[in-house]
Amino acid sequence: MSKIITITFSPSIDKSATVSALVPEKKMRCTATNSEPGGGGINVARVITRLGGDVRAVFPLGGYTGMFFNHLLENEKVPFISIQTKKETRENFVIFDESTNKQFRFGMPSNEIFENEWKACLNEIENHKNADFIVASGSLPPGIPMDIYAELSKIAKLNNAKFIVDTSGEALKNAVDEGVYLLKPNLEELRILLDIKDLKIEKIEVLVKAFIQINNIEIIVVSLGAAGAMLITKNESIIIKPPKVDVKSTVGAGDSMLAGIIYGLSNNLSLRECLQYGIACGTATTMNLGSALCDKTDVEKLLKRIKMT
Repeated sequence: MSKIITITFSPSIDKSATVSALVPEKKMRCTATNSEPGGGGINVARVITRLGGDVRAVFPLGGYTGMFFNHLLENEKVPFISIQTKKETRENFVIFDESTNKQFRFGMPSNEIFENEWKACLNEIENHKNADFIVASGSLPPGIPMDIYAELSKIAKLNNAKFIVDTSGEALKNAVDEGVYLLKPNLEELRILLDIKDLKIEKIEVLVKAFIQINNIEIIVVSLGAAGAMLITKNESIIIKPPKVDVKSTVGAGDSMLAGIIYGLSNNLSLRECLQYGIACGTATTMNLGSALCDKTDVEKLLKRIKMT
């Protein structure tokens, strides 16, 4: 099995609770808070660990919330390396309103990461010479240069690792310019990347294949939300729709899908099988409230259903 390392520059503790109804100016009684260690690469590492993969998470963290974050990961037996920071690790909140069956997500701003801190993260990645996959996922906090994913691409080349990116904006464009193995944009991120005002789903395959031809990219997986995902290379295109389930939350579904794909790649599965694994993981995550991620048993059940269609 291949070795995987993830990097998350903006981790967070994701807290979730339920209220009977959201009412302004009144005290609302909440259920007990559920706390999960979150952030793009963190979620990817958590899901791969649950699937039985060989993964290690690298991330900056600080303060009392940082210590609690480590505790949460230790409870899940996720291997990690944390870089101490001056600023505290942020917290996000998810509130489920029982009266409307709607979920409200409150994302707190990331604290600044200083140069010595993000450089220490890069050093940890560079020192892992035996990694087969380097996965960079999530947004960039203040203090992180926009070309940092391009720097990670260079490190991946030096270490003969496959570089996988799930981010947006300028950081994504910089990574593409340097070269990546796999990108996982959603429709809006892809539209911006292709510099197109109106992106039609039926045009995705042709446009992405042309984009791959002129850039140093092997695979692009386009997240289509409830419609599933499309995996595209210069030679093939695969689209898989998710099975119908009772969707309770979409928090972490995209990260879970990416984790399933990477787990498949690390086990030398075909690209179709990798995407099937990804759809199973993403769908299984939507079956849980708040920020809870997929359960392996649910993934395996959904995978059987997907393979039958």
